[in-house]
Amino acid sequence: DGYSHLSAYERKRLKNITENAKFFAALKLHEVSARLNQLASKRQSRVTKRVKPKKVEDESARRRSMRLLRVEPPLDIPLLDTFSRPEAEEYPQVPVGPLPMVPEHQVESSKWTEVLLSTWMRISELKADDAERGTPDIKRYPEILSSMVLREENIRKVVKSRVCSMAIHPSESTILVAAGDSLGHVGLWNVSCGTEEGAHIFIPHSFHVNCMHFSPCNPAHLLSLSNDALRCGDVTRAVFDEICRGEEDFSCFDFLEESASTAIVSRWAGPVAVVDRRTPGVSSELCVDIGFRRTRTVHVHPVNKQYFLAAGSVDVCVFDVRFLRNAKENKPLSSLTGHTRSVASAYFSPVTGSRVVTVCADDQLRIFKRKNIQVLLIFKKQTKSKPTKTASQNLAGRWLTRFRAIWDPKQEHCFLVGSMAQPRQIEVFQDTGKLLHSFYNVECLGSVCSINVVHPSQNILVGGNCSGRLHVF
Repeated sequence: DGYSHLSAYERKRLKNITENAKFFAALKLHEVSARLNQLASKRQSRVTKRVKPKKVEDESARRRSMRLLRVEPPLDIPLLDTFSRPEAEEYPQVPVGPLPMVPEHQVESSKWTEVLLSTWMRISELKADDAERGTPDIKRYPEILSSMVLREENIRKVVKSRVCSMAIHPSESTILVAAGDSLGHVGLWNVSCGTEEGAHIFIPHSFHVNCMHFSPCNPAHLLSLSNDALRCGDVTRAVFDEICRGEEDFSCFDFLEESASTAIVSRWAGPVAVVDRRTPGVSSELCVDIGFRRTRTVHVHPVNKQYFLAAGSVDVCVFDVRFLRNAKENKPLSSLTGHTRSVASAYFSPVTGSRVVTVCADDQLRIFKRKNIQVLLIFKKQTKSKPTKTASQNLAGRWLTRFRAIWDPKQEHCFLVGSMAQPRQIEVFQDTGKLLHSFYNVECLGSVCSINVVHPSQNILVGGNCSGRLHVF
């Protein structure tokens, strides 16, 4: 059979293949498949393909990007209304000249506004006790600070934006606080009122309110300085008078005498000006160059009023206002050196003026005593062995007002400054570098208080944050 050389398995396999082939041939599958193919081809030939109509091109050419075509657009094509953008709404500028003391969004004073202004007028008429008050003993001072606490009812949003300056009325019977923000608003808050209607907002300025003081001889006058104008809020006449107007570059001011008739005003560009409130007009009496590229703060000596301290870009110098001339440059009497970056503030000590505290962007806070000796460096970088202040705890950043270290008016040797430390706090230091106290309240104080003010005779501290909220300890 020709398969004798194959194994039994292979012979069995070939037999199965042969039988399967005979079985499929009996089924005639090939003929059925050929017949189905013929039917399918006939059906396909009967189907006519629908001819797609050609696209009718628009007569107007398709819009193409002129930028991609590198073609300059014609200048006479008007812009479509659908692409016009509405102009940004600018905050209305405050008009020049005297302004009525009327709160925001009011045509005339309301009942509660009249109550606030009448309270301001009443407490300004009461003269404080002229008897000499001894400064608190430094040993008892921490105990006094510990008694000053923050309560929920003593927190209020007084202005709409970031607090840039504050002042507290010297009254010993009523706590009246003024705050200026970055929008030109001035807020007045009668803390002693204890009601929601105790705070009102006025708009005497168009720009940042950089500095404000109650007049030392007449607390019925509140002087506030914005970038473009120095105004006096006179509650007796219910008007904001314009004292001096500049070119949008005022930065700070301080009184040159107890009568508050004259003031030294600094400009951001560097010069300083002398303003006399008794002379007509809104121009300064004298404007001189002191050699600064930028001047942020000025402060008059508490005893010798002819001396003032100016702070700016790495410059802190003492000048004599009597020798200021319209020369190219006026030389200082003394320079407090050592600052490597811009200085945020510099202030004389309140009683004798023998000390100066400065805050610098080099992350250091300095105390200068007589003979120009630098005795204190705070905010040193953190070490593993001894944790101290770090750069992140006192550098404010772009959204916060820069820290200013201020002296307690009742204490010659102690000053206060805000902090970025957690929990949020306001710290009190002695001029030896010792931390005496930290004001904080985990439940009530959750923000940084860059600007602070202390009552001249009472144990009251007010801290302002970047949202316009004031905290009274």
